Amino acid sequence: MKIDTLFIDKAIPKDLEIEYLISRLDADPQRVENTKTVYDFINDAEDPILKAKKTLYITQNKGAVIKACPGTSFYTCCDYTILHTGTFCTMDCSYCILQAYFHPPVLQYFAGLQTLGHSLEKTFKKNKIFRIGTGEYTDSLIWEKVSLQPKFLVETFARQNNCLLELKTKTVNIESLLPLDHNEKTVIAWSLNTPDIISSEEKGTASLNARLEAARLVESKGYRLAFHFDPMVIYPECEIQYKKVVKQIFEYVRPESIVWISIGTFRFMPKLKQIIEKRFKHSTIPYGEFILGLDNKMRYFKPLRIKIYKEIISCIKEYDPNLMVYFCMEDEEIWEKCIEFFPKKEGELGHLLDKSAVKYCSLNSNLL
Repeated sequence: MKIDTLFIDKAIPKDLEIEYLISRLDADPQRVENTKTVYDFINDAEDPILKAKKTLYITQNKGAVIKACPGTSFYTCCDYTILHTGTFCTMDCSYCILQAYFHPPVLQYFAGLQTLGHSLEKTFKKNKIFRIGTGEYTDSLIWEKVSLQPKFLVETFARQNNCLLELKTKTVNIESLLPLDHNEKTVIAWSLNTPDIISSEEKGTASLNARLEAARLVESKGYRLAFHFDPMVIYPECEIQYKKVVKQIFEYVRPESIVWISIGTFRFMPKLKQIIEKRFKHSTIPYGEFILGLDNKMRYFKPLRIKIYKEIISCIKEYDPNLMVYFCMEDEEIWEKCIEFFPKKEGELGHLLDKSAVKYCSLNSNLL
Protein backbone atom coordinates (compact mmCIF):
# COMPACT_ATOMS: atom_id res chain seq x y z
CA MET A 1 0.00 0.00 0.00
CA LYS A 2 1.72 3.17 -1.25
CA ILE A 3 -0.09 6.14 0.26
CA ASP A 4 0.98 9.68 -0.67
CA THR A 5 -1.69 11.53 1.35
CA LEU A 6 -3.26 10.40 4.63
CA PHE A 7 -6.39 12.08 5.97
CA ILE A 8 -7.93 11.24 9.34
CA ASP A 9 -11.37 12.30 10.51
CA LYS A 10 -10.95 14.55 13.57
CA ALA A 11 -13.59 12.51 15.38
CA ILE A 12 -11.37 9.40 15.30
CA PRO A 13 -9.54 8.89 18.62
CA LYS A 14 -5.83 8.09 18.50
CA ASP A 15 -5.78 4.56 19.87
CA LEU A 16 -3.70 1.42 19.23
CA GLU A 17 -5.51 0.69 15.95
CA ILE A 18 -4.82 4.18 14.56
CA GLU A 19 -1.24 4.31 15.83
CA TYR A 20 -0.58 0.95 14.17
CA LEU A 21 -1.96 2.24 10.85
CA ILE A 22 0.01 5.49 10.95
CA SER A 23 3.25 3.71 11.87
CA ARG A 24 3.03 1.55 8.74
CA LEU A 25 2.18 4.28 6.25
CA ASP A 26 4.84 6.58 4.85
CA ALA A 27 2.65 9.68 4.97
CA ASP A 28 2.06 12.47 7.46
CA PRO A 29 -1.50 12.32 8.85
CA GLN A 30 -3.75 15.34 8.27
CA ARG A 31 -6.78 15.73 10.54
CA VAL A 32 -9.88 16.98 8.68
CA GLU A 33 -13.28 18.22 9.81
CA ASN A 34 -15.36 16.56 7.10
CA THR A 35 -15.30 14.41 3.99
CA LYS A 36 -15.60 17.39 1.62
CA THR A 37 -11.93 18.21 2.14
CA VAL A 38 -11.02 14.74 0.94
CA TYR A 39 -13.46 14.86 -1.99
CA ASP A 40 -12.14 18.24 -3.16
CA PHE A 41 -8.54 17.02 -2.93
CA ILE A 42 -9.27 13.97 -5.07
CA ASN A 43 -11.56 15.68 -7.58
CA ASP A 44 -8.92 18.33 -8.25
CA ALA A 45 -6.67 15.74 -9.91
CA GLU A 46 -6.50 15.09 -13.64
CA ASP A 47 -7.21 11.41 -12.89
CA PRO A 48 -9.26 11.38 -9.64
CA ILE A 49 -9.44 7.58 -9.64
CA LEU A 50 -5.65 7.20 -9.70
CA LYS A 51 -5.30 9.96 -7.10
CA ALA A 52 -7.80 8.17 -4.86
CA LYS A 53 -5.72 4.99 -4.93
CA LYS A 54 -2.85 6.87 -3.28
CA THR A 55 -5.01 8.81 -0.81
CA LEU A 56 -6.26 7.12 2.35
CA TYR A 57 -9.06 8.51 4.49
CA ILE A 58 -9.39 6.98 7.95
CA THR A 59 -12.93 7.59 9.14
CA GLN A 60 -15.96 5.98 10.75
CA ASN A 61 -18.55 3.85 9.01
CA LYS A 62 -21.64 6.04 9.15
CA GLY A 63 -23.90 3.37 7.68
CA ALA A 64 -24.68 -0.28 8.32
CA VAL A 65 -21.67 -2.38 9.29
CA ILE A 66 -23.32 -5.66 8.26
CA LYS A 67 -25.77 -5.85 5.36
CA ALA A 68 -27.07 -8.19 2.68
CA CYS A 69 -25.29 -8.30 -0.67
CA PRO A 70 -26.94 -5.92 -3.19
CA GLY A 71 -27.94 -8.61 -5.68
CA THR A 72 -30.76 -8.27 -8.17
CA SER A 73 -34.07 -10.10 -8.46
CA PHE A 74 -33.40 -10.78 -12.15
CA TYR A 75 -30.49 -13.15 -11.49
CA THR A 76 -29.93 -15.83 -8.86
CA CYS A 77 -28.27 -14.38 -5.73
CA CYS A 78 -26.17 -16.38 -3.28
CA ASP A 79 -27.46 -14.57 -0.14
CA TYR A 80 -24.01 -13.33 0.83
CA THR A 81 -23.58 -10.97 3.78
CA ILE A 82 -21.23 -7.98 3.54
CA LEU A 83 -19.06 -6.76 6.39
CA HIS A 84 -18.46 -3.13 5.45
CA THR A 85 -14.90 -2.38 6.62
CA GLY A 86 -13.70 0.03 3.95
CA THR A 87 -14.06 1.20 0.36
CA PHE A 88 -12.07 1.20 -2.86
CA CYS A 89 -8.73 -0.43 -3.63
CA THR A 90 -5.05 0.37 -4.19
CA MET A 91 -4.76 -2.03 -7.12
CA ASP A 92 -5.91 -0.81 -10.54
CA CYS A 93 -7.92 -3.34 -12.55
CA SER A 94 -9.28 -1.86 -15.76
CA TYR A 95 -12.65 -3.60 -15.36
CA CYS A 96 -13.19 -2.63 -11.70
CA ILE A 97 -16.79 -1.61 -11.15
CA LEU A 98 -15.79 0.52 -8.15
CA GLN A 99 -14.43 3.15 -10.56
CA ALA A 100 -17.99 3.88 -11.61
CA TYR A 101 -19.70 3.01 -8.33
CA PHE A 102 -18.27 5.69 -6.04
CA HIS A 103 -18.62 9.42 -6.71
CA PRO A 104 -15.83 10.28 -6.28
CA PRO A 105 -13.88 7.15 -5.36
CA VAL A 106 -12.34 7.36 -1.90
CA LEU A 107 -10.02 4.80 -0.35
CA GLN A 108 -11.56 4.63 3.11
CA TYR A 109 -10.58 2.60 6.15
CA PHE A 110 -13.37 2.36 8.71
CA ALA A 111 -11.78 2.58 12.12
CA GLY A 112 -13.24 1.10 15.27
CA LEU A 113 -12.49 -2.55 15.96
CA GLN A 114 -14.68 -2.44 19.06
CA THR A 115 -17.68 -1.23 17.04
CA LEU A 116 -16.98 -3.92 14.47
CA GLY A 117 -16.83 -6.52 17.21
CA HIS A 118 -20.14 -5.43 18.75
CA SER A 119 -21.93 -5.67 15.39
CA LEU A 120 -20.51 -9.14 14.80
CA GLU A 121 -21.47 -10.37 18.27
CA LYS A 122 -25.12 -9.60 17.52
CA THR A 123 -24.89 -11.65 14.33
CA PHE A 124 -23.14 -14.52 16.10
CA LYS A 125 -26.13 -14.83 18.45
CA LYS A 126 -28.63 -15.37 15.63
CA ASN A 127 -29.90 -18.87 14.97
CA LYS A 128 -28.67 -18.97 11.38
CA ILE A 129 -25.60 -19.70 9.24
CA PHE A 130 -24.01 -16.57 7.78
CA ARG A 131 -21.36 -16.38 5.06
CA ILE A 132 -19.76 -13.00 5.61
CA GLY A 133 -17.16 -11.27 3.44
CA THR A 134 -15.27 -7.97 3.41
CA GLY A 135 -14.43 -8.04 -0.31
CA GLU A 136 -17.49 -6.39 -1.86
CA TYR A 137 -16.33 -2.75 -1.80
CA THR A 138 -12.59 -3.31 -1.28
CA ASP A 139 -10.00 -6.06 -1.47
CA SER A 140 -10.04 -7.91 1.85
CA LEU A 141 -6.27 -8.15 2.24
CA ILE A 142 -4.85 -4.88 0.91
CA TRP A 143 -5.10 -3.88 4.58
CA GLU A 144 -3.15 -6.84 5.99
CA LYS A 145 0.26 -5.14 5.99
CA VAL A 146 -0.93 -1.89 7.55
CA SER A 147 -3.88 -2.75 9.79
CA LEU A 148 -4.81 -4.93 12.76
CA GLN A 149 -8.24 -5.49 11.23
CA PRO A 150 -7.68 -8.77 9.28
CA LYS A 151 -6.05 -10.43 12.30
CA PHE A 152 -8.84 -9.13 14.55
CA LEU A 153 -11.52 -10.55 12.24
CA VAL A 154 -9.96 -14.01 11.98
CA GLU A 155 -9.58 -14.25 15.76
CA THR A 156 -13.11 -12.90 16.37
CA PHE A 157 -14.75 -15.38 13.99
CA ALA A 158 -12.74 -18.23 15.53
CA ARG A 159 -14.70 -17.85 18.79
CA GLN A 160 -18.19 -18.61 17.39
CA ASN A 161 -19.97 -21.40 15.51
CA ASN A 162 -22.52 -20.01 13.04
CA CYS A 163 -20.62 -17.58 10.82
CA LEU A 164 -17.97 -18.08 8.16
CA LEU A 165 -15.58 -15.26 7.24
CA GLU A 166 -14.42 -15.08 3.63
CA LEU A 167 -11.43 -12.87 2.87
CA LYS A 168 -11.25 -12.31 -0.90
CA THR A 169 -8.12 -10.92 -2.53
CA LYS A 170 -5.83 -10.54 -5.53
CA THR A 171 -2.82 -10.03 -3.25
CA VAL A 172 -0.49 -12.37 -1.38
CA ASN A 173 -0.85 -10.49 1.92
CA ILE A 174 -1.20 -13.45 4.27
CA GLU A 175 1.81 -13.26 6.59
CA SER A 176 0.04 -12.08 9.75
CA LEU A 177 -2.73 -14.67 9.26
CA LEU A 178 -0.50 -17.74 9.07
CA PRO A 179 0.16 -18.23 12.82
CA LEU A 180 -3.43 -17.51 13.92
CA ASP A 181 -5.77 -20.04 15.51
CA HIS A 182 -8.57 -19.56 12.97
CA ASN A 183 -10.59 -22.58 14.20
CA GLU A 184 -11.68 -23.31 10.60
CA LYS A 185 -13.99 -20.29 10.59
CA THR A 186 -12.12 -18.34 7.89
CA VAL A 187 -11.98 -19.09 4.18
CA ILE A 188 -9.27 -17.28 2.24
CA ALA A 189 -10.35 -16.73 -1.34
CA TRP A 190 -8.56 -15.62 -4.46
CA SER A 191 -10.00 -13.97 -7.53
CA LEU A 192 -8.30 -15.67 -10.47
CA ASN A 193 -7.83 -14.93 -14.13
CA THR A 194 -5.59 -15.98 -16.98
CA PRO A 195 -2.00 -14.67 -17.06
CA ASP A 196 -2.91 -12.63 -20.16
CA ILE A 197 -5.72 -10.81 -18.36
CA ILE A 198 -3.72 -10.39 -15.14
CA SER A 199 -0.81 -8.77 -16.99
CA SER A 200 -2.93 -6.57 -19.26
CA GLU A 201 -5.95 -5.67 -17.11
CA GLU A 202 -5.05 -6.18 -13.42
CA LYS A 203 -2.36 -3.61 -12.71
CA GLY A 204 -0.71 -3.86 -9.31
CA THR A 205 -2.05 -7.34 -8.48
CA ALA A 206 -0.10 -10.49 -7.68
CA SER A 207 0.71 -12.92 -10.48
CA LEU A 208 -1.33 -16.10 -10.89
CA ASN A 209 1.53 -18.28 -9.63
CA ALA A 210 2.03 -16.02 -6.61
CA ARG A 211 -1.67 -16.18 -5.70
CA LEU A 212 -1.69 -19.97 -5.95
CA GLU A 213 1.52 -20.27 -3.96
CA ALA A 214 -0.10 -18.15 -1.23
CA ALA A 215 -3.14 -20.45 -1.38
CA ARG A 216 -0.90 -23.46 -0.88
CA LEU A 217 0.74 -21.78 2.11
CA VAL A 218 -2.51 -20.92 3.91
CA GLU A 219 -3.81 -24.41 3.13
CA SER A 220 -0.80 -25.80 5.00
CA LYS A 221 -1.98 -23.81 8.02
CA GLY A 222 -5.43 -25.41 7.94
CA TYR A 223 -7.35 -22.61 6.22
CA ARG A 224 -10.06 -23.57 3.77
CA LEU A 225 -9.94 -22.00 0.32
CA ALA A 226 -12.24 -20.55 -2.32
CA PHE A 227 -11.61 -19.33 -5.84
CA HIS A 228 -13.57 -16.86 -7.93
CA PHE A 229 -13.37 -16.74 -11.73
CA ASP A 230 -15.09 -13.41 -11.90
CA PRO A 231 -14.89 -11.61 -14.22
CA MET A 232 -13.99 -14.08 -16.94
CA VAL A 233 -13.06 -12.19 -20.10
CA ILE A 234 -13.85 -13.69 -23.50
CA TYR A 235 -11.03 -13.40 -26.05
CA PRO A 236 -9.50 -15.72 -28.71
CA GLU A 237 -8.54 -19.12 -27.24
CA CYS A 238 -9.55 -17.97 -23.75
CA GLU A 239 -11.12 -21.36 -23.01
CA ILE A 240 -7.70 -23.00 -23.36
CA GLN A 241 -6.13 -20.46 -21.02
CA TYR A 242 -8.87 -20.69 -18.38
CA LYS A 243 -8.61 -24.48 -18.37
CA LYS A 244 -4.87 -24.13 -17.78
CA VAL A 245 -5.68 -21.99 -14.72
CA VAL A 246 -8.03 -24.69 -13.42
CA LYS A 247 -5.29 -27.27 -13.88
CA GLN A 248 -2.85 -25.07 -11.94
CA ILE A 249 -5.26 -24.73 -9.03
CA PHE A 250 -5.25 -28.48 -8.46
CA GLU A 251 -1.48 -28.68 -8.92
CA TYR A 252 -1.09 -26.31 -5.97
CA VAL A 253 -3.89 -27.32 -3.57
CA ARG A 254 -6.05 -30.34 -2.75
CA PRO A 255 -9.69 -30.42 -3.90
CA GLU A 256 -10.84 -31.21 -0.35
CA SER A 257 -9.52 -27.84 0.82
CA ILE A 258 -11.77 -25.89 -1.56
CA VAL A 259 -15.15 -24.86 -0.16
CA TRP A 260 -16.49 -23.42 -3.42
CA ILE A 261 -15.61 -21.91 -6.79
CA SER A 262 -17.73 -19.15 -8.30
CA ILE A 263 -17.90 -18.24 -11.97
CA GLY A 264 -19.09 -15.11 -13.74
CA THR A 265 -18.22 -13.30 -16.95
CA PHE A 266 -17.36 -9.61 -17.36
CA ARG A 267 -20.42 -7.40 -16.91
CA PHE A 268 -20.52 -3.68 -16.35
CA MET A 269 -22.63 -0.58 -16.02
CA PRO A 270 -22.62 1.20 -19.41
CA LYS A 271 -20.86 4.27 -17.97
CA LEU A 272 -17.83 2.13 -17.05
CA LYS A 273 -16.99 1.84 -20.76
CA GLN A 274 -15.99 5.51 -20.98
CA ILE A 275 -13.86 5.21 -17.85
CA ILE A 276 -11.97 2.20 -19.24
CA GLU A 277 -11.48 3.96 -22.59
CA LYS A 278 -10.06 7.03 -20.87
CA ARG A 279 -7.89 5.36 -18.21
CA PHE A 280 -6.81 2.18 -20.01
CA LYS A 281 -6.29 3.07 -23.65
CA HIS A 282 -4.68 -0.30 -24.38
CA SER A 283 -7.67 -2.27 -23.12
CA THR A 284 -10.02 -3.97 -25.56
CA ILE A 285 -12.34 -5.62 -23.02
CA PRO A 286 -15.25 -3.13 -23.45
CA TYR A 287 -15.51 -4.04 -27.15
CA GLY A 288 -16.72 -7.62 -26.90
CA GLU A 289 -20.12 -8.92 -28.03
CA PHE A 290 -22.28 -7.38 -25.30
CA ILE A 291 -26.01 -6.89 -24.84
CA LEU A 292 -27.89 -4.96 -22.16
CA GLY A 293 -29.02 -7.35 -19.41
CA LEU A 294 -32.14 -7.25 -17.29
CA ASP A 295 -30.13 -5.52 -14.54
CA ASN A 296 -29.11 -2.73 -16.97
CA LYS A 297 -25.55 -4.04 -17.14
CA MET A 298 -23.75 -4.95 -20.32
CA ARG A 299 -23.22 -8.73 -20.58
CA TYR A 300 -21.65 -11.03 -23.12
CA PHE A 301 -24.10 -12.50 -25.63
CA LYS A 302 -25.61 -15.53 -23.85
CA PRO A 303 -24.35 -18.26 -26.25
CA LEU A 304 -20.79 -17.00 -25.63
CA ARG A 305 -21.27 -17.22 -21.87
CA ILE A 306 -22.73 -20.71 -22.07
CA LYS A 307 -19.85 -21.94 -24.23
CA ILE A 308 -17.09 -20.82 -21.89
CA TYR A 309 -19.00 -21.83 -18.73
CA LYS A 310 -19.46 -25.39 -20.02
CA GLU A 311 -15.76 -25.69 -20.81
CA ILE A 312 -14.59 -24.46 -17.40
CA ILE A 313 -17.13 -26.38 -15.32
CA SER A 314 -16.34 -29.59 -17.16
CA CYS A 315 -12.65 -29.05 -16.44
CA ILE A 316 -13.26 -28.41 -12.73
CA LYS A 317 -15.45 -31.50 -12.40
CA GLU A 318 -12.67 -33.68 -13.84
CA TYR A 319 -10.69 -32.94 -10.68
CA ASP A 320 -13.58 -33.10 -8.22
CA PRO A 321 -17.09 -34.02 -9.44
CA ASN A 322 -18.63 -32.94 -6.12
CA LEU A 323 -16.96 -29.57 -5.71
CA MET A 324 -19.46 -26.73 -5.16
CA VAL A 325 -19.45 -24.58 -8.32
CA TYR A 326 -21.94 -21.76 -8.65
CA PHE A 327 -22.70 -18.79 -10.86
CA CYS A 328 -22.55 -15.22 -9.73
CA MET A 329 -25.64 -13.43 -11.02
CA GLU A 330 -26.83 -15.70 -13.84
CA ASP A 331 -30.32 -16.81 -14.89
CA GLU A 332 -32.13 -20.16 -15.02
CA GLU A 333 -31.22 -20.93 -18.63
CA ILE A 334 -27.49 -20.58 -17.89
CA TRP A 335 -27.75 -22.86 -14.86
CA GLU A 336 -29.75 -25.52 -16.67
CA LYS A 337 -27.57 -25.60 -19.79
CA CYS A 338 -24.24 -25.53 -17.97
CA ILE A 339 -24.87 -27.44 -14.71
CA GLU A 340 -28.19 -29.17 -15.51
CA PHE A 341 -29.62 -27.80 -12.30
CA PHE A 342 -31.21 -24.56 -11.14
CA PRO A 343 -31.81 -23.49 -7.52
CA LYS A 344 -35.43 -22.47 -8.08
CA LYS A 345 -36.63 -21.84 -4.55
CA GLU A 346 -35.91 -18.50 -2.92
CA GLY A 347 -32.73 -18.83 -0.85
CA GLU A 348 -31.90 -22.29 -2.26
CA LEU A 349 -28.48 -21.30 -3.63
CA GLY A 350 -27.62 -19.68 -0.33
CA HIS A 351 -28.67 -22.85 1.50
CA LEU A 352 -26.45 -24.99 -0.76
CA LEU A 353 -23.49 -22.73 -0.03
CA ASP A 354 -24.29 -22.87 3.69
CA LYS A 355 -24.20 -26.67 3.48
CA SER A 356 -20.81 -26.53 1.79
CA ALA A 357 -19.56 -24.17 4.51
CA VAL A 358 -20.75 -26.57 7.22
CA LYS A 359 -19.19 -29.54 5.39
CA TYR A 360 -15.72 -28.01 5.17
CA CYS A 361 -15.64 -25.75 8.22
CA SER A 362 -16.43 -26.17 11.90
CA LEU A 363 -19.88 -24.61 11.86
CA ASN A 364 -22.97 -25.77 13.75
CA SER A 365 -24.72 -28.22 11.41
CA ASN A 366 -27.91 -28.01 13.50
CA LEU A 367 -28.52 -24.54 12.04
CA LEU A 368 -29.08 -25.83 8.51
